Amino acid sequence: MAQGLEVALIDLQSSWNNVRHHTEEISSERLLVRRGQAFNITLYFRNRGFQPALDNLIFVVETGPMPDLAKGTRAIFSLASRHGPSPWIASLEANGAASLEVSLCAPPTAAVGRYLLKVHLNSFQGSVMAYQLGEFILLFNPWCPEDAVYLDSEPQRQEYVVNDYGFIYQGNKNWIRPCPWNYGQFEENIIDICLELLDKSLHFQIDPAIDCALRGSPVYISRVVCAMINSNDDNGVLNGNWSENYFDGINPAEWTGSVAILKQWHATGCQPVRYGQCWVFAAVMCTVMRCLGIPTRVITNFDSGHDTDGNLIIDGYYDNTGRILENKKKDTVWNFHVWNECWMARKDIPPGYGGWQVLDATPQETSNGLYCCGPASVRAIKEGEVDLNYDTAFAFSMVNADCMSWLVYGGKEQKLHQDTNSVGNFISTKSIQSDERDDITENYKYPEGSPQEREVFLKALLKLKAGRSPGSHRAASQPSRPRSLSGDGPRSLDTPSLRPSDVVQVSMKFQLLDPPNMGQDIRFVLLTLNMSLQFKDLKVNLSAQSLLHDGSPLPPFWQDTAFITLSPEEAKTYPCKIPYSQYSQYLSTDKLIRISALGEEKSSPEKILVNKIITLAYPGIMINVLGEAVVNQPLSIQVIFSNPLLEPVADCELTVEGSGLFKKQQRVLIGVLKPQHRASITLETVPFKSGQRQIQANLRSNKFKDIKGYRNIYVDSRL
Repeated sequence: MAQGLEVALIDLQSSWNNVRHHTEEISSERLLVRRGQAFNITLYFRNRGFQPALDNLIFVVETGPMPDLAKGTRAIFSLASRHGPSPWIASLEANGAASLEVSLCAPPTAAVGRYLLKVHLNSFQGSVMAYQLGEFILLFNPWCPEDAVYLDSEPQRQEYVVNDYGFIYQGNKNWIRPCPWNYGQFEENIIDICLELLDKSLHFQIDPAIDCALRGSPVYISRVVCAMINSNDDNGVLNGNWSENYFDGINPAEWTGSVAILKQWHATGCQPVRYGQCWVFAAVMCTVMRCLGIPTRVITNFDSGHDTDGNLIIDGYYDNTGRILENKKKDTVWNFHVWNECWMARKDIPPGYGGWQVLDATPQETSNGLYCCGPASVRAIKEGEVDLNYDTAFAFSMVNADCMSWLVYGGKEQKLHQDTNSVGNFISTKSIQSDERDDITENYKYPEGSPQEREVFLKALLKLKAGRSPGSHRAASQPSRPRSLSGDGPRSLDTPSLRPSDVVQVSMKFQLLDPPNMGQDIRFVLLTLNMSLQFKDLKVNLSAQSLLHDGSPLPPFWQDTAFITLSPEEAKTYPCKIPYSQYSQYLSTDKLIRISALGEEKSSPEKILVNKIITLAYPGIMINVLGEAVVNQPLSIQVIFSNPLLEPVADCELTVEGSGLFKKQQRVLIGVLKPQHRASITLETVPFKSGQRQIQANLRSNKFKDIKGYRNIYVDSRL
């Protein structure tokens, strides 16, 4: 008589399966598979082989703390009944003398997460043997046409899911600076930290059974992750800080990658990491979403609006010296703002609005009670469909609000200027499989000044006024984050001449004479032009002040007064210079200086305001690879850096990282650097992953925080 079947050994074929499921970069020893795609396992039996006529295998998969058949977090499916009630499938691949190879496949809608795999062996004689076969992790599958995150371009899948480094664009629309970033989504333990992040969310804490059941939806997952990247509602990954005071944490400008942030969050018992700003929030979210399998990219919007009251107007207020006043409404235009786009189908809104969706993890306003934003369809933003979920009206205002400038004097407000095209410029992301910048502004808006652009704006405004915007869950009464000129700010950003008259007779403009490099004097001229046929006598008050992250200026550290007489249709220049010795001690950590001029005509009450925001630039870091890069072979990397200042700097520290090249971020204490001194160090490493890689470096000191550099290298896989 045949004996009951007993399992002696299980082979999850992790290495082979992971290659087929594009997860081999995460691990070759643990099973990580994608939904909607089969994976194979082999069962080895102790006493005899599998006999289909006598034996039946029933598989059980479970995820979450309370697996439930009705909720889809538990599934039971048989090798014998391929067309059973369960959407999970088991198929016979090969039947050996004492082994059985089986193909298993999760449905393309299954919840992602950590699963336990079990098998029950039912033999002809009625004996039932139960075995726990092991754990596996199930991820979204952009390679599967039935998955909601399916992306039909392999180059795009490689860029937005597989690529583990990139660039985040900062600066201003006239000086766009690529900042290197190490996403590191396949680095050791990152997948476990991403799953831990889901389990720490408020949704999981309130109802873990429902939360796990909803993890098959990329819309749901994206909102959970978006809220968890910031720490405003929970023990999220990052604390935001725009105060310029970072003594108890890391200046956001110093980060060069997500891995160190996520590992610190995990190592400290999920205590928020100090500190982040918009590009750090977006970069960490990109890491988590790519790790989970959702195609994601990082987007920079230059001159980004923050409309707190939902009227699509950003109001700015000036006093009679040209200084920007504190905005009681907290409306602002940031020099740049960074968010994410994630690719997914949107079955929760009308057809045609799937594809790229805006997700913004920077805590600005609440959405359904939590600090998150999106997903908002990019196409819905372009078409002004601001009533579609989620937060589409707020996202629309970031790229398409109008600006209104007001002169405040004697307790009164006087309209100076309305600008319909200054918000939302050069919307940028890294190109596919290239280090170039992609301008995707046309995805978000019709050309400025075109009839379509104004039609869409008016349509959005009417929807908002009619109160038909459930997709905009923003509460204007909620506290917003301080007004921010995020990041490295404009290197040279002009505000046009502002005046209460619609007939412009005199114009003014600033023009830099030299690139504004740190450590050097700032030389510029004020250009004045009389466009009338009368003489004009101008009195011009000039000033310079540093800007903080919240956008408010510090007290002026440089002032001048010019008296300029202009003949009819005459142009004149007024030269100015701000010595380094004068601005260095007043400089904010963001290196932002605002110069302004307020002009008055002797015979007229008209006032003319012009300003320019300057970002002082540093020389970059140079990285040289000494020799050929080969997996598991020693490699020397030279990093060359310098102190650009005419004074010594102390507390110098160099950080270097790169996925597949360094197991962890390298920190080198340099100490003191002499004035304008050039130095270099050589680091030794052993690359452990092949293919295209990137090295990122940052130099900080007591005088500067973010001198950066990068180098792309190819690591050969040959033995």
